[in-house]
Amino acid sequence: MDAISAIRDFEQAVLSAIADAATSDALEQVRIEFLGKKKGRLRELQDLIGKVPPEDRPKIGQQFNTAKTAADQALSARQLELAQPKKKAAQEFDITLPGAPLPLGKLHPLTQTMNEFKEIMGRFGFSSIEGPELEDERHNFEALNIPHDHPARDTLENFYLAAACVATGEPMLMRSQTSTVQIRVMEQQPPPVRVVSLGRVYRPDTIDATHSCMFHQMEGLMIGDDVTMAQLKTVLRLFATTYLGQGVHIRFRPSFFPFTEPSVEVDMSWKDGWLEIGGAGMVDPNVLEAVGYDPEQVTGFAFGLGVERFCMRRYQVNDIRRFTENDVRFLRQF
Repeated sequence: MDAISAIRDFEQAVLSAIADAATSDALEQVRIEFLGKKKGRLRELQDLIGKVPPEDRPKIGQQFNTAKTAADQALSARQLELAQPKKKAAQEFDITLPGAPLPLGKLHPLTQTMNEFKEIMGRFGFSSIEGPELEDERHNFEALNIPHDHPARDTLENFYLAAACVATGEPMLMRSQTSTVQIRVMEQQPPPVRVVSLGRVYRPDTIDATHSCMFHQMEGLMIGDDVTMAQLKTVLRLFATTYLGQGVHIRFRPSFFPFTEPSVEVDMSWKDGWLEIGGAGMVDPNVLEAVGYDPEQVTGFAFGLGVERFCMRRYQVNDIRRFTENDVRFLRQF
């Protein structure tokens, strides 16, 4: 057999064997048989070409390279094809079988709690609003009757952001209370006002079972004619009873907040023991004047409640850190 016929036969045989290989192992045997460097048929073909006359070698060598390239390309393509997962034919699927149920996610328990808070307060006539978490000192302090020398404005008691200060040209911080939202509302809306705002607040507290440097508050504000402390207590009692059920008791303890006068700490009793749930009071006249309201014409109350404390109480969670650990086993309980 001359060299040209041998090359043609080799190319046909190797391409046919590659195409017929049904598995990766079978394809590997084809590679060894035809393209093996020591004992493969390609090696035998090289030995045959070495015996042709010198003047015919360029032509024979070109045909040899063409056949080898075709074999290498076919081998690589078949290897990739066999490596792909085999697709089932349409007739292999039984379309009458029920589909596999998809796991459904859930809202975070704190998100669930805040949504329920909004729904409850909406029934009382309070609209839900939002405000920025990055605040300036006017809305976080000055308009809330917190002077420059007040300890609450200490840089060690707040999260001031240097980059934001450079960008705006004035001190900026992560809001330390949702009371900032009531200022923004009163600046844009004349009385009467009845709103709640729920969201994150930030304070550099030591993190433990009951404290975190980031937590959630619900701020409530009601401004109008002849708003009283009795109305404040009624709203808080009805809210707590609606959320937790019957048997809830609310009590006020005298306290001090710069933006309310008089001010109270709000405690709640449900099932067993008392728990502090937030602060409240009548809106200070200085705050009303700061937003352009006439304290001789309108009064109002404001309250701030800890969302986590209500959620922990309802679901018997004993550590606030559980809400941010992202333990799926814990989150699936809600």
